[in-house]
Amino acid sequence: MAYVITDKCLGEQYAQCVSACPVECIYPGDHKGEPFMVIDPELCINCGACMPQCPVLAIVENEEASPEWAEVNKAESPAYKANAKVEPRPANDPPRKPEHKLQ
Repeated sequence: MAYVITDKCLGEQYAQCVSACPVECIYPGDHKGEPFMVIDPELCINCGACMPQCPVLAIVENEEASPEWAEVNKAESPAYKANAKVEPRPANDPPRKPEHKLQ
């Protein structure tokens, strides 16, 4: 079971999770015209290091917690893998979307 990045990341892309990942399986990209991150389920080792790094709680611990977004992560991972890394936003930077709250 891989960790999954959900819609709470859509438009936010804090990318704090990237540096925490020991296997470098988190990639940036564009989903429906908004910045987004995905976790490659083929490479994720289920260590959980990424989860506490997300200031908007966009990461869930398995596919069952968000099957729809698990499919998005799986489908987009191959294309996002080739994208250049993004500079992380400060964790205290206010969310761009009002419905997303900082933890």
